[in-house]
Amino acid sequence: MTDELLQKGMAAREAAFSMAAVTTAVKDAALASIADALGERADEIIAANKIDIENAKNSGTRQAMIDRLTLTRERIAGIADGVRQVKSLADPIGSVEKMWTRPNGLLIGRKIVPMGVIAIIYEARPNVTVDAAALCLKTSNACILRGGSDAINSNKAIMRVMQEAAYAAGIPEGAMCVIEDTSRETSTELMRMNGYVDMLIPRGGKGLIKSVVENATVPVVETAAGNCHVYVDGECDMDMAEKIVMNAKVQRPSVCNAAETLLVDEAIAEKFVPRIFDALKAANVEIRADKRSKKYYSGAVTDAADEDYYTEYNDYIIAVKVVSGVDEAIAHINKYNTKHSEAIVTTNYNRAQKFLNEVDAAAVYVNASTRFTDGFEFGFGAEIGISTQKMHARGPMGLDALTSVKYIIYGDGQTRE
Repeated sequence: MTDELLQKGMAAREAAFSMAAVTTAVKDAALASIADALGERADEIIAANKIDIENAKNSGTRQAMIDRLTLTRERIAGIADGVRQVKSLADPIGSVEKMWTRPNGLLIGRKIVPMGVIAIIYEARPNVTVDAAALCLKTSNACILRGGSDAINSNKAIMRVMQEAAYAAGIPEGAMCVIEDTSRETSTELMRMNGYVDMLIPRGGKGLIKSVVENATVPVVETAAGNCHVYVDGECDMDMAEKIVMNAKVQRPSVCNAAETLLVDEAIAEKFVPRIFDALKAANVEIRADKRSKKYYSGAVTDAADEDYYTEYNDYIIAVKVVSGVDEAIAHINKYNTKHSEAIVTTNYNRAQKFLNEVDAAAVYVNASTRFTDGFEFGFGAEIGISTQKMHARGPMGLDALTSVKYIIYGDGQTRE
């Protein structure tokens, strides 16, 4: 284990014990101070971010990924608003969910407590540094953050701002940190910090998720890549359908809740395919289409291979397939998706309910864009990740997903025979 990991792991473990006693008032004051400091020191953060952007351009990084990396005053203000929303949420720590009395007189309660030390491994998304730290702070957890090398200067600047604001407000030192060594070896070592890390959350593409799941010895919450679909049903409002498809694909294609595949019911394909293909091409989206959809369009599009339907592009690319109704759409989605977010556009109530019931995903939409799968949009404040597993947490992970429980028992001398 590197000196940096050991030092920060020990500090986080020590801080976690102290965090359990920090009051809601102190945590909220620290979050308010962090939000203000992010705005006040935005120029400092943007200056560091510009170094990362320049390095990304020099290394040939795709524009869509540079967009994920880029921080502006507007984006920093939005990130700070997310921190303020976390502050405004009820503190779950210390609450007792329920209590009951046993026949022997024991009074048993189920109390919400912090996880302890939460580690997050993520890629070129500097906003995650703020989101993760804010949620961990609100839930009295210490956090160890390991971002990608692409965003290291941004992450260091953001963490410096947050640490100074939080520690001045009374948060124990060591409660939040960024690992500055971004080597693969350090990442692997972090996955195996048993005794220091209580829960590890990976955020990134398939390669990162696969590496963490296969190599970690600490408990992991799996967050998968976002191969999301929009299915346009034969009974739908086509204006609405076009609006939803374009938003899901184009509004911000580099994020995990952007649509990667469009499925169209053959009942409306003749009318809808030319319309949506023209709109997508006007937005500079590359279309990879199956034979059935190509026959309805006279323009040039790329032939889709089976691999395209498995791909999370994070770019201005979309795979398209014409299907013979909702059953084929559901079967396709359940075969190719990553269990993230899926949408149906329809005016048929029964088909909507069938889609909701049978599609296996963390978030399933009727007549809305997949782009809403987000902690802020769900009212959780910032999110620490979108879980696609079914144990412990699923979907956008807000405060509740970062807590555990302990049972508290009151007696008056009972002994077990």
